[in-house]
Amino acid sequence: MDIEILYEDNHLLIAVKPPNVPVQGDISGAPDFLTLLKEDIKIRYNKPGNVFLGLVHRLDRPVGGTMVFAKTSKAASRLSEQIRNHEMGKIYRCVVQGCPEVLKGRLTDNLLKDKNTNIVSVVEKGTSGAKQAILDYEVLSQSQGLSLIEVNLLTGRSHQIRVQMSNNGTPLVGDTKYGYQGSRSHILALWSHQIEINHPTTKERMLFTSFPPNKYPWTLFM
Repeated sequence: MDIEILYEDNHLLIAVKPPNVPVQGDISGAPDFLTLLKEDIKIRYNKPGNVFLGLVHRLDRPVGGTMVFAKTSKAASRLSEQIRNHEMGKIYRCVVQGCPEVLKGRLTDNLLKDKNTNIVSVVEKGTSGAKQAILDYEVLSQSQGLSLIEVNLLTGRSHQIRVQMSNNGTPLVGDTKYGYQGSRSHILALWSHQIEINHPTTKERMLFTSFPPNKYPWTLFM
């Protein structure tokens, strides 16, 4: 598998996760991105023994795009702290069915995950186990009944963008789990477009960007 590296130094590795590759090993036994990156580092630097690579955030298996990894335990700790303090910026792009009535706005919902079915639902405030989810979105373009939307993720809940956009009346293309009515063959149109962090040692603010593959429905907006 060709791995696209956006940036690398002694503390950070920024790479582009391909869609439909799990971030880490799961029951499917499929090659996972974390292991592939460790093997890549091992080969490129001729490293003996185990390679440390810290996983500080995740993407759903069907989702591709920009990911940040830590090459030292200190970097992993500091990046995790940025996430807890909401200092890591995450911008996603998605293609949805239809178009939101409000072209630019904020969605605030309470989400509850069923661990048995791995399905997340929007529930009433105060529901036991529910967590508040907030995102800002903006419609960038429209074509053939679909909309390209940019999402600024303000909280990091499981399946958050997928569930909130569906609850807003515009399910993601390819997301049959959350209301998409079209062809099942379409890829899940959600991409981790930009991640912004403070470098764990220099404190420099850094922005990393990647773009979706040249496939439908992304090609409608190229």
